[in-house]
Amino acid sequence: MKVPLSWLREYVDLPAVTAQEVADKLTAAGLKLESITSHGYDIKNVVVGRVLAIEELTGFKKPIRHCRVEVGEAAPREIVCGAVNFAEGDVVPVALPGAVLPGGFEIASRKTYGRLSDGMICSEAELGIADSSPGILLLPQDTPIGADVVELLGLRDDVLELEITPDRGYALSIRGVAREAGIAFGVPFHDPGLAPVPETEGPSWPAAIGDLTACDRFVLRTVSGFDPAAESPLWMRVRLARAGMRPVSLAVDVTNYVMLELGQPLHAFDRSRLAGEIVVRRARSAETLETLDHVVRKLHEDDILITDDSGAISIAGTMGGLHTEISDASTDIVIEAAHFSATGIARQSRRHNLVSEASKRFERGVDRELPLVASWRAVQLLVELGGATADPGVTQVEGEAAPVTITIPSGHPARVAGLPYERETVVRRLEQVGCVVVDGAVESARGGQGVAATGVVSSGELADKLAVHGDDLITVTPPTWRPDLTDPNDLAEEVIRLEGYERLPSVLPAAPAGAGLTEGQRLRRRVGRALSGSGYVEILSYPFIGARDLDVLQLPEDDPRRRATRLVNPLSEDEPFMRTTLLPGLLKTLVRNVGRGTTDVALFEIGLVYRPEADAPATAPVLPVDRRPTGEELASIEVALPRQPLRVAAVLAGEFERSGWWGKGRQASWADAVEAARAIAREAGVELTVRADQHEPWHPGRCAELSVVDPATGERVLVGHAGELHPRVIEAYGLPPRTAAMEVELSRLKSPGPVQTPAVSTYPVATQDVALIVPAQTPVALVEEALREGAGELLESIRLFDVYTGEQAGEGNKSLAYSLRFRALDRTLTVEETTAARDAAVAVAATRTGAQLRS
Repeated sequence: MKVPLSWLREYVDLPAVTAQEVADKLTAAGLKLESITSHGYDIKNVVVGRVLAIEELTGFKKPIRHCRVEVGEAAPREIVCGAVNFAEGDVVPVALPGAVLPGGFEIASRKTYGRLSDGMICSEAELGIADSSPGILLLPQDTPIGADVVELLGLRDDVLELEITPDRGYALSIRGVAREAGIAFGVPFHDPGLAPVPETEGPSWPAAIGDLTACDRFVLRTVSGFDPAAESPLWMRVRLARAGMRPVSLAVDVTNYVMLELGQPLHAFDRSRLAGEIVVRRARSAETLETLDHVVRKLHEDDILITDDSGAISIAGTMGGLHTEISDASTDIVIEAAHFSATGIARQSRRHNLVSEASKRFERGVDRELPLVASWRAVQLLVELGGATADPGVTQVEGEAAPVTITIPSGHPARVAGLPYERETVVRRLEQVGCVVVDGAVESARGGQGVAATGVVSSGELADKLAVHGDDLITVTPPTWRPDLTDPNDLAEEVIRLEGYERLPSVLPAAPAGAGLTEGQRLRRRVGRALSGSGYVEILSYPFIGARDLDVLQLPEDDPRRRATRLVNPLSEDEPFMRTTLLPGLLKTLVRNVGRGTTDVALFEIGLVYRPEADAPATAPVLPVDRRPTGEELASIEVALPRQPLRVAAVLAGEFERSGWWGKGRQASWADAVEAARAIAREAGVELTVRADQHEPWHPGRCAELSVVDPATGERVLVGHAGELHPRVIEAYGLPPRTAAMEVELSRLKSPGPVQTPAVSTYPVATQDVALIVPAQTPVALVEEALREGAGELLESIRLFDVYTGEQAGEGNKSLAYSLRFRALDRTLTVEETTAARDAAVAVAATRTGAQLRS
């Protein structure tokens, strides 16, 4: 909303303050300032002149005129001009040599087209009044010659551009902003919405409302004998231009001017083109309308229309129809003002992609009491400026609308703000915004039952609603121009903002004793720190994937990861699904980094994946927002929502241990991915079991299954996979060779109890080495698991330090050499104890894997 300061001052007695001071006050009251634009301050030495003589110059490609212009000095000025819309005797603005026009354009005497031009005759565009103009600005004949044009026309002005939020629709008018300015400065506000309207009997044009849900008030007034050649006065054109609207014609400019002034959109119909009774109704099936922009629109059955016997003549509150528009021959005009459904206008505006100045106001809610005043104001201007005659009578059709009343304790704003507000302050501030405040609670006709947003609230119900008790209640009736005031907290906000948001204390909420991070949050942080300490960099990717991502991962058609939740409104049609695995985002980030020259990359991400159940509904139910959902409705949402387990995944490529002056580095491999998973398990306090597996998108011979023991059931639970990616996946993504990846479901890593600090023994360690010959295809993990179980509680750690496949191991065999470390907490172990523990470990390994002790 652009607000010229000169226009604002007509309705509020502002003190001698600058535009910035006005903007600061309005900003403090909740109206956000976008910009302040100054007009006319840079214009200098432009005076009023009269054209005395015109000589038409020939021999040029365009009309050129040499003019003698009187400017109030001793001798007339000679000026060359290319415009042809003025004649001898016309009064025009003249920029004298040394003048400055908007944009820093300086005027000087110069020879052009063979003649001396001692100045310039100006148009509206050259004076900054309009963006463009067809010719020279013509001034009234009685304008004093030699007068300063800027002072005479009031071109010096400041324009405040305000961003109006959807709940403050009343501020999309000079009237609304002036009210706020009057409150902010504590000065009188002269409400143009209270202008007297003459009483008249009889309708001006037959009208009816066919659907009260679409429109609950409809007003028509008519004028006759309007002069279609009458032009909008300069002051009106200037104000419209300053407010961001393009002047069109007097009839259209009047409706726009009143809309900007009062906030009530109007529409003007050519009465000669109307046929029969005007009816406001919803659109019918297959109905169409050609609007003012020359587009034939197919209407929706929920559209609100203004119609006559010929059919639709306007999309209500949005855009008029072409057939009944005001033309250059229109002499009889019907002015329409109405109160339409805000939600209905908003929906049809978006449905047809038609956002007009009228629809912006209607969808935010306009004053229901304004149509009579606004239509009369438009009639007055048409009579005064266009020579029209106001026809007797006014058509007014309306439905019943009960006023909203809200009963609250006078101390409610203070409790919301945490500041003391006296009762008198609360009442005064509410009355300043137009509310009617009476003492006590008003019981409704239903015995004191009601809801604050829709009617009267009883004192008992209110006390329960607000968790306050007491007899100091006030009943507030919001004004008709504030449809956003429907709740006790809305009223509290009005008091708080007018008293000043800057007074609100900044107080941090006190943390309750014993509160802190949950165990799950601590685990997530520990995992992040562990991976970061291991050389990985955390990323955060979008949780969206497409069907191509699942295809590139080589997932089988029956893989559960292909069952994904589809978004109703995806950001991109290429990625319409919620991710079922973290790998696509990580792999795309890896490709981007490699493409930019970073070849040694180790990345990880912790985040949710979305795994819908096979029998889940296709879509979640949409619940109403005017009440709390029932238990059954909440349950239906829970059933429709996918499982959202927390996962951690990592990818790595290039050198994991860097090369340098110290020697050659080491390429990242599947073993590093497995070790990353082990680091996660250690942070969770669980033992990770690693077994060979085949699982897409990993290499079938270099894929590890990761599992843990469920402490509740004692059964082994799959938690993820790690290893080298399949060559086809690497090729499809364009990844470096031998790229490895890991993905673990963090939600399944449940520790059997609180994480305990490991006991540290002060007794010496005893080491026993053992070499076992096993079949070549025997997994190392099975051998290690058997040794651990057989060694018993004295075993502190086990480490594989050699793998041998030579002749001494035998054909088809391999030799695994382990270092077993034994230690007790309460004593020094003897040789006999450690030897017995080692032999027991070898015995279990021999039974389970067929291992033989290598001699």
